[in-house]
Amino acid sequence: MTDKDVLFEIKGLEKSFGNLKVLKGIDEKICKGEVVVVIGPSGSGKSTFIRCLNLLEQPTGGQIIFEGEDITAKGFDVNKHREKVGMVFQQFNLFNNLSVIDNLCVPLINVKKMGEAEAKEAAMKLLHRVGLEDKANAFPSQLSGGQKQRIAIVRAMAMGPDVMLFDEPTSALDPEMVGEVLQVIKELADEGTTMVVVTHEMGFAQKVGTRVLFMDQGYIMEQGDPKSIFENPQNERTKDFLSKVINVI
Repeated sequence: MTDKDVLFEIKGLEKSFGNLKVLKGIDEKICKGEVVVVIGPSGSGKSTFIRCLNLLEQPTGGQIIFEGEDITAKGFDVNKHREKVGMVFQQFNLFNNLSVIDNLCVPLINVKKMGEAEAKEAAMKLLHRVGLEDKANAFPSQLSGGQKQRIAIVRAMAMGPDVMLFDEPTSALDPEMVGEVLQVIKELADEGTTMVVVTHEMGFAQKVGTRVLFMDQGYIMEQGDPKSIFENPQNERTKDFLSKVINVI
């Protein structure tokens, strides 16, 4: 790993909400091509951590360096950063008053400055990628949860981001829809897309992650490759957590 490979360098990251300290000093590096999967109990700070990487939450301490630039510095252009960092949320965040294709065209026209015809062509290619060309003129209310999330993923990919962040992308889905969304994320991983994924899907973490971070109480308690974390965890808190969520240990 060289400095050129490092996308995110996180130094002493802290985040508080009033008197509640959620992140308590996180040091981490995320490199190009990695699929970093963040696991841990509810309330451990996972979502706050990933939201800080996109500045949806402003850190209260520490630094986040992205592609060599301190994004926590005063006066930093947040919008410029978000063009390079795709984000997929639990709740899809589609525009309910726009058709599927128009949902995809909005960032292409407004941010990428494409013409309408070019944007629609690009949008149809994205829909083809997730097998939803036939839903181009449908509205979000006419889609299943899995379809909405697949649209949300390709909408984020439309910007050509350098890294994709996923904040529990399957937590709002019915169980039978989880697989179709995880398959899209797996395909992106297979293509070499850099990703940070907060998830409760342990099977996905084991199969797709290149590295797993276990968080609890605002700290990264343990990290390593999936095999090490799931088959031979060293931290007692990691062992306890995994014993309750999978039957491997």
